[in-house]
Parts: sequence; structure tokens; C-alpha cells
Amino acid sequence: MGGGRMEEMVPGADAITGVGTRRTRRRVVQTPPRASSTSWEGRYRTWVIGCDAFATILVIATMALAILEITGRPYFLHASGTAAAILFSLPLNRAWSQHVFGEGAEEYRRLGRALIIAAVVVALAGLLFGALDVQPWVFLAVPLVGLIALPQRYVLRKILHHARNKSGTCMLPVMAAGAPGTVRDLIERTRADSHVGWRVEAVCTDSGTGEVGGIAVAGRLDEVAEQVRRGGYRVVAVTSDPYWTPARLQQLAWDLEGTGAELVVAPVLMEIGGPRLNVSGVLGTPLLRVSAPAFTGGRRIIKEVFDRTTAGLGLLVISPVLLVIAVLIKLNDRGPVFYRQRRVGRDGDTFMMIKFRTMVVNADHLRNDLLDANEGSGPLFKMRRDPRVTRVGAVLRRYSLDELPQLFNVLGGTMSLVGPRPPLPEETESYHRAARRRLLVKPGLTGLWQVSGRSDLSWDQSVRLDLRYVEDWSLALDMVILWKTARAVLSGKGAY
Repeated sequence: MGGGRMEEMVPGADAITGVGTRRTRRRVVQTPPRASSTSWEGRYRTWVIGCDAFATILVIATMALAILEITGRPYFLHASGTAAAILFSLPLNRAWSQHVFGEGAEEYRRLGRALIIAAVVVALAGLLFGALDVQPWVFLAVPLVGLIALPQRYVLRKILHHARNKSGTCMLPVMAAGAPGTVRDLIERTRADSHVGWRVEAVCTDSGTGEVGGIAVAGRLDEVAEQVRRGGYRVVAVTSDPYWTPARLQQLAWDLEGTGAELVVAPVLMEIGGPRLNVSGVLGTPLLRVSAPAFTGGRRIIKEVFDRTTAGLGLLVISPVLLVIAVLIKLNDRGPVFYRQRRVGRDGDTFMMIKFRTMVVNADHLRNDLLDANEGSGPLFKMRRDPRVTRVGAVLRRYSLDELPQLFNVLGGTMSLVGPRPPLPEETESYHRAARRRLLVKPGLTGLWQVSGRSDLSWDQSVRLDLRYVEDWSLALDMVILWKTARAVLSGKGAY
């Protein structure tokens, strides 16, 4: 067939997913036709639905049996009504949509919203029918379903990511169409973040010849729909190019009908996404609305209360650990336990950040002697084997235990649990305009930089991640970052 061209893919067995492993060769061959949808998607969605149903039935049945044992009264209507409310709310809130599986906080956000709505429905139904004894089902049963369903979703996601990162299975074949530069950027991003599940397998450009990012050009931009029908690509990613006028994009959307391919148009604002982007129609014209980032309001108040409450409870729980670390530091060299350093907080205000001391007492004075060995990028000073770090300090840094006293900063309101990295005053002096936006919110004990590589990140990568957090912040994103922080700290990767 006269399909697009791509690197040859050799199928292999995958014991976990049942999807053939693909390994690339350098020889370029004709693209073979493939199904317009991938079989693993259906199986993964079935697993998600099955796990949610299992969590619901398990909790509701256990609650019903426990109440029957305590009161001697069967609550069949309460149990069945609560289960029905949950299982109907999940699909209505698109918590089972395959478009949100495997990446980002949106999957968890939809699950949480569905459970909240289910709880409200059960409560209203109790008021409507005079069943005022629905409190256990609203305040206990529904939250318990969430406590079981969320970890199940997380485990399924990790299995999916493992298949994508290790064996290259469970991927969505992508046709990229646009200017060579923007297409190359998309290819690089998909290769760097393979867990997202996109694999660009064919390219269309205005010239229709050559190669982009090691992938052969399959045809011209006016041939995209034809190439998709021949190659059976799952996603058509349209990137910036003068060719793409509104009329041509609309025609492409029409031409792709019936192919099973999803049309994705990359906006110019590549680093803005999540809850700030909304599509609406005005006078029959689709418009991409970009709402202003929220730095105040109800959600920020909730974040503030959550931060301080969690910090206070955390300090109480880990106080024995803090005491042991303090003793070890003191015994190591008889120096002070804590290290205080001036950092820049929200709106450029400075504060004293507190950490466990991990370096020798006169470390700041020795820094100038080590400038030639600096391995950090931008204004950051970093060394993998910093001679100023003590033996105890090396262990504390590896597992980020030195940062635990920053909970006092969170409790005092100068820091947040999640936010941009707290910069030094001299760092902010060299900030360009974009980097200064990091100062619009409180710095965090952890953040996207912490769960995405820590000290292994370049300066530009660190800035980009912090700006992404500032622009797209949400409570769900905070929960995901806190969850991932524990794994990053336990692994010790990127910490020095």
C-alpha cells in the first residue's frame, strides 16, 4: 500500500499487557496498516471500571454487614442507593474516559468530583425521603471508596507506565503535522516522557519530503487525512504552521471522521494547560479561553489551612525522628543543629528558612574557593561531591531529611507544602521576567522540581517546572506532587 513511511517495528511478546513489544531498526520501510484503535485501551479501561466497582461493592457490602450486626436492621435501600449513586456518578463525570488515563491529575480530579457528587446525591435523597440515618453512608462509605479506589488507580497507572518505559508497549501511534521545528519539539517531548504514551510514527510537513527528528516524512500537510487512513494512526497532532488556517483545520476534522483518530491541536501557549484552558463557542467560533492564574480566593484559603494543619500534625508525628537527627548532628562535630538561611518568598519578601545543618560550620566562607568546581546551571551552586558536606549530612541530603525543619516555616506561613523552590536573594537578582513569576506564590517544601529530577535538573528545566506549577496550580496537583514526593525521597535519586 502507499502508506506513510516510518522505522520498522518488530513485534514481540509482553507478558503483562498482552501487547507486542516494538523495537526500532534504522531501516526505513513502508508503514503497515494498523487498527484505528489499540486493543490495550479497552483492556485497561475494563480494569479501571472493574477496580472502581470492586472498591464500591467491597465498602458498601462491608458497611451493610457491620450495621446489620450492630443494629440488627438491614439497610438494603441505603446500601444499594449509595452504590448506585457512586457507580452512576463515575461515568457521568467522565471518570472512566480513556483520555484521562495514565497522565496528570485530571484522572484523580474526576474521580474525586464523582465521589463528592455521589455523597451529595445520597444526602439529598435522605432528606427527600426522610431517611435521616444516611450519615454513615455519606461521611464514611463514600470516603472509604475513595481511599481504596485512588491507590488502585495509582497501581494501574504505574503498571501502564512500566509497560511504556521498559518495553515500549501500550503506546498510541501518532501522526504529527506541522512545521519541522514544532514537530521536532513534539517528537523530543514524547521521547523524553514516554510514560505519556505518545509515539510519533509518521510526519507530514509542507514540503512532504525528508525527515524530522529521525522520522521519515510521509507526505504533505494536505495529505494528512489520507495518510491516517492508510496508516491507522490513533492521534493526529497538529503543530504550528502557517498552512493551518481555521478552514483547513475544520476540513481536516471532517476528513478524519470515521478513522478512529483523535485530532489534537497544539496551542501556541504550550506551557499553559489544565484547569486554565477552556474551549467555548462565541458566535459560532470556537475560542480557546485562558483564564488568569488564581493566586487568591477560596481554593488558596483551603490550601493555606491544609498546609498549616498538615505541618503541625507532621511535626508532632515525626518529633522523635527530629530529635534523633539533632543528636546525630551534634555528635558528629559538636556544631549547631540547625542552619538558617535567608530565602526569597512570595512577592519578593525574604524570610529565614530553617534546615538541619549538613555542612561544616564555615561552609558559606568556603564557597568562593569552590566556584571553579560548580556543577550547577544558571545561578545555582551545586556539587555532586561537595567537600563541605559532613558524613551525617550526606545521608540527610540523600533522603531529604535535612528539609524536615522547613515544616516550621510552613506552620509559620512563610512557606507552603508544595510550591516553587525557595531561591536565594542573589539568585533572584539575575532572574529574567518569566523566572520572576515564581515569586507570585509561596515557595514549597516540595514541588514539581522535587519529583522530576531534583538536583539533576538544569536551570531552565527547573524554571519551566516552577512556572508550570504557578500557572496551572490546583489542589489535585498538590495531592499528586505530595504522593510522588515520598517515592522520590525514598529513592534518593537526584539528591546531593
